[in-house]
Amino acid sequence: MHAPVPDTIPVELLLRAYRSGVFPMADHRNDREVYWVEPRERAIIPLDGFHTSKSLRKVLKQDRFRISCDEDFARVIAACAEPREELAESWISHQIEASYVALHRTGHAHSVEVWEGEDLVGGLYGVAFDRVFCGESMFSRTDNASKVALAWLVAAMRRAGYLLLDCQFMTDHLATMGAVTLPQMAYLEKLLAAFGAPASTIPFEIAAANAHSSPGNSIAQDLTQTS
Repeated sequence: MHAPVPDTIPVELLLRAYRSGVFPMADHRNDREVYWVEPRERAIIPLDGFHTSKSLRKVLKQDRFRISCDEDFARVIAACAEPREELAESWISHQIEASYVALHRTGHAHSVEVWEGEDLVGGLYGVAFDRVFCGESMFSRTDNASKVALAWLVAAMRRAGYLLLDCQFMTDHLATMGAVTLPQMAYLEKLLAAFGAPASTIPFEIAAANAHSSPGNSIAQDLTQTS
């Protein structure tokens, strides 16, 4: 027998929440309830302040990984929902997972995949609206995979004319890559300032970067200009 499909959060409600600076979480994977979070302090990565270390630039230039966008959103969010040593319970419940898959189908949620051969070794997903991308979660099954995904995302956002990369909560990992915290009110001001359509889309810019003879080197050069 197939497991019942969980009820999903309506797309319109999700987008309205994000535009108000609020997002859903759950207490555990099988939780049937969600709660809405409005942090007092919000973590963001300034697009002109992304920190590209020498080691990350080296990895990018090696083109060791193939990067894609929206190639397998469902696998990325499922991987992000898997238990981790530092976090026994995932906040990505089955309901939240199904809701973002539905949001992805409308074009408002995107994934960045990192491939090594045929293996999906890392990635991230998040919500896109106006000139904002709200990063939800990332995962890595090999060294540097999630950092590479984030580097490509930042470069794509810059090229597409996005203004705000929201990371929700600060972590040590994000801090090393240039994340800073803002009071929620200051975050809401940035959210309002980012209203309007971007010049192009994140998937388009990632596809364009892949058309380069050395995609990783192109990304590294783009990021080095302001790192």
